[in-house]
Amino acid sequence: MKKLLLMIVALVICAGAYAQIESPVRWSYAAKKLNSKEAIVFLKATIQPGWHIYSLNVGDGGPIKTSFEFAPSKLYATNGKTAEPTPISKFEKAFNMNVSYFEKEVVFQQKISLKSAAATNVTGKLTYMTCNDKKCLPPEDVDFTIPLGK
Repeated sequence: MKKLLLMIVALVICAGAYAQIESPVRWSYAAKKLNSKEAIVFLKATIQPGWHIYSLNVGDGGPIKTSFEFAPSKLYATNGKTAEPTPISKFEKAFNMNVSYFEKEVVFQQKISLKSAAATNVTGKLTYMTCNDKKCLPPEDVDFTIPLGK
């Protein structure tokens, strides 16, 4: 009986080792100071072939749009809305509507007003949803910290 139980536990552990969490999007960040009062932060999504993430502008009833929430700070403030390049727009049967999305890679940009020379990082959280032609993964939240440099 002990051998049977041990064998079942070993099989469960081995099966779990083969289960992989799909993560078709990798995020990277950069910033550029324009002057002592302004900077731009860049949030880049590198997307595996066959997958896509959605635009900042998706209509109601559609997929979860990509969004950025910048942490409030006494040292900096966002200046305007987050910018994105022109997305691909296509009718998706799953949502029964036209949706805008990005494939391969996309760089989002946010202007930052610097309130103090002590501002060294911009922090926040991004939310996105990724799909391919067969399935969508649950929305994911990613915390970020972007060094402002000098």
